[in-house]
Amino acid sequence: MPTYEELKAQADIRWRELTNGDRPWIRIGSAMCGHAAGAFDVRDAIRGELESQGIEANVDDVGCLGICYAEPLVDIQKPGGSRIFFNNVTPEDVPNIIKAVLVDNRLPASNVLGYLGDVQVEGADDLSELPGIKMQQRIALRNAGNTAPSDVMQYIANGGFGGLHKALFEMQPDEVIKEVIDSGLRGRGGAAFPTGVKWNFMTRGDGPKYILCNCEEGDPGAYNDKGILESDPYTLLEGMCIAGYATGATNGFVFIRHGHEGPISRTQRAIEQAYENGLLGNGILGSDFTFDIEVSLTGESYVAGEETALMEAIEGHRSQPRYRPPFPAAFGVWGKPSTINNVKSLSYAPEIISNGAEWFSAIGVNRSTGTAIVCLNGNVTYPGLYEVPMGLTLGQVIDDIGGGVTNGKNLKMLQTGGPLGGVLGADSLGVHIDFDEMREAGAIFGSGGVIVIDEDTCAVDITRNLVAFTQYESCGKCFPCRLGMEQLLEVVDRIVRFESRPGDLDLLRNIGRTMESSSLCGHGQLGFGPIRSALQHFEADFLSHIEQKRCPTGSCLRPAIAPKNTRPYAMDALRGAAQPVAQNS
Repeated sequence: MPTYEELKAQADIRWRELTNGDRPWIRIGSAMCGHAAGAFDVRDAIRGELESQGIEANVDDVGCLGICYAEPLVDIQKPGGSRIFFNNVTPEDVPNIIKAVLVDNRLPASNVLGYLGDVQVEGADDLSELPGIKMQQRIALRNAGNTAPSDVMQYIANGGFGGLHKALFEMQPDEVIKEVIDSGLRGRGGAAFPTGVKWNFMTRGDGPKYILCNCEEGDPGAYNDKGILESDPYTLLEGMCIAGYATGATNGFVFIRHGHEGPISRTQRAIEQAYENGLLGNGILGSDFTFDIEVSLTGESYVAGEETALMEAIEGHRSQPRYRPPFPAAFGVWGKPSTINNVKSLSYAPEIISNGAEWFSAIGVNRSTGTAIVCLNGNVTYPGLYEVPMGLTLGQVIDDIGGGVTNGKNLKMLQTGGPLGGVLGADSLGVHIDFDEMREAGAIFGSGGVIVIDEDTCAVDITRNLVAFTQYESCGKCFPCRLGMEQLLEVVDRIVRFESRPGDLDLLRNIGRTMESSSLCGHGQLGFGPIRSALQHFEADFLSHIEQKRCPTGSCLRPAIAPKNTRPYAMDALRGAAQPVAQNS
C-alpha cells in the first residue's frame, strides 16, 4: 500500500500541472444548483468550443462555491494566473467567453463576476470582497467549488487525508476521541449532541462495529449534506475513517436517499478511487488499520432520517424507528454496536484532527463551536449554500450575505430547522446562529435550512403546509404520532378554511403535549414545534382566521384547498404557501 508521503508527492505534481502547467484549467460548478441551472449543457458547449478552436485545456466539474444564485458558474484559470469567474453562463455565452479569454486575452462584455487569486485581473472585481464569499469561513466545504469530486489527487494536494494520517501514526484512538470532544463539535443533524461523546459510547467491547453516515436529508429547504457529497465526498470518507479508527469500527455505510443521483454517483466514485489508492480496505496508508465503506440507499421516507429507522432500512425492513433502549451504541445494525453521524459532523473531523481542538473551538460562540452551513432559500435576493462562523446573527446572513428580502418587501418570518423546526418573526434577526439561543427563541437550527418568507404570506397557511408534510411523512408505527399528526392537520386545516371551533387553539396545545410526551421518536415528539412557534410569534394571524373569519394577507382561500392526506397536498410544503387567487372578505 502507498504511504501518505508517496500519495502527497504524486498529488502535488498533479496540482502543479493544473495550476501552472501549459494548459488553462476550466472549472464548472455542477452541484445540484448548477445542474438545475444547466451546468452540464454549458460544460458540453465548452468542450465543443475548445475542440472547434483547437484549444487544449483541463476541464473539470466541481461543486458549489456557495453563491448558488450565480450558477451556472464557470471559472477559467490560465497557467500561473488568477481564476476568472463568469456567472449565469448559458451555452450561447460560451463561444464569446472562450474566444475573449483564451484567444484574445481579454474579458468579455458580459457574465464577468470577478476573480480570485493573487494576480489582479484588470476590469474585474476581487471576488473575495463579495459578501457571499468574504463572510464565509469554510471548513467542511473548504474544497467545494475548488477541486473536482472525481479526482482524489486534487483532494490530497490540498491536505486531504492528512488528518487520517496524523490519527493513524501519531495518536491513539482515545486521543482522537478526546480531541473531538475538546473541540466542542456538536452534531449537525439537528439534535446538536456532542460528537466526541457519541463516539465514546462505542469504544467498549470487541467484535464488529459500524460507522453510519446519515445523508437521508429529507428536509424541504436543506441541501448541505448533498452539497458536501456532490462537491467533496472525500472529506466525508476521511472523517468516517477517523471515526472508525477512534471507535474500533471496521465498516462504514453512507445512507443516501434513493433518486439523488449526484450525491450517489459522486460518493460511489470517490469510494472507488479511495480503494484504488489504498485509502480504504486493508492496511490503510501502510498502517494496520482496516476499514471498508459502501453506499446504502434509504428509499424516499422522511422518517428514514431517524437513526434507528436507517438501521432498519439497511437490514431490509421498513424504515420505522426502533424502541429504545437498547441504544445503537450497544445494539445497532444487525445487533452490533453502531454510531451514526450526519454528513457535516463527520466532514469536520479531518480538519479538527489536522489543526487541533483549540483551533476549532476558537471559532463560533458559547457552546456552538465551529461553523454552520446555512441553506438560504425563499424570498431572498441571493439564495445559496453558505458556511459561516457560528455566532453570526440571522440578520447578518439574510441581509449582508443574502441581500435581504426580494422585491422591496418586508420580512415577515423565517422558517428554520426543517418542517419539525419552527418559525421566527421579523424581530428575530438579532438572534445568533447558536443551537441553544435559537431553541430559546422558539425554533431550532436543525440541519441548516433557513427559508425567508415575506409579508404577503400568512403564518397560518405556512403552518398548515408544515403540518401537512409531517402528517404525510409519519411512519404510523406509534399511535401518538399517527393520530396526533392527523388531528393537528385537521384542526389547522379548518382554521385555514375559516371553519374553526371554540377551543381549537387549546386543543392544538393539548394534542401537542401528548405527542411530545409519548411519541416513539423525534418525528412525533417535535411535530407540534411549528405550531407552537407560530402561535408564539403570530397568534394574531390565527385569531384573525378564528374570530374575524379573514386572512390578514389574503393568501388563505375559503374554497378549493387541495384535499388533505394526499400526496399533492403534502407536497405543497415543498413549494411554499398556496398562491392567492381571491381576497378573503
